[in-house]
Amino acid sequence: MLDDGRSYAGYLDTAAEGFFRAMLGGQVERIVAEAFLQTGHDLSHEHVTFAERDGRIVGMVSGYTAEEHAQSSDQVLVEAAGPARAARMAILSVVGRPVLQFLEHVPEGDFYLQAVAVDDHQRGSGIGTMLIDHIEARAKESGCSRLVLDVSADNDGARRLYERLGMTVGAESPHPPLMPNMRAQRMVKPL
Repeated sequence: MLDDGRSYAGYLDTAAEGFFRAMLGGQVERIVAEAFLQTGHDLSHEHVTFAERDGRIVGMVSGYTAEEHAQSSDQVLVEAAGPARAARMAILSVVGRPVLQFLEHVPEGDFYLQAVAVDDHQRGSGIGTMLIDHIEARAKESGCSRLVLDVSADNDGARRLYERLGMTVGAESPHPPLMPNMRAQRMVKPL
């Protein structure tokens, strides 16, 4: 299961365009993998589905309901990170506060698609669409009224994929003063 956690960490960081590596440094895979093993928080294995081809993981999707998110805590990640990286996380949370507050807000009744990523050599093969269809089915089974996700405002390719799947841009994050290029768009799809 730890190997699955390491795979998850890589995909999560890819989907977040390097944010987790910037936040946690070179130990990102170990830290996220440790958190992945525990339940009851946003990075837990209980929210993750892997796609496999020929017995090998080739993609991942993760997501949770607003209610699950509201009950989640960053404490598991902070403990796995240790004191030095926890301090780094705290500094980044202050610098990026406007965007992070935007990302953290998941309205009641929404299902949040936290991350979806597919191996480079598997892109365009339908795996991403299959993973998103899976998470949408989970959202419907959970009784949620909308599927929501955040995408970098500069990631045109991902936004086009989400638009093809029926999502529209519903809001844009504020610009943090110290990181003006850090912007996210919230995309939504009624269920």
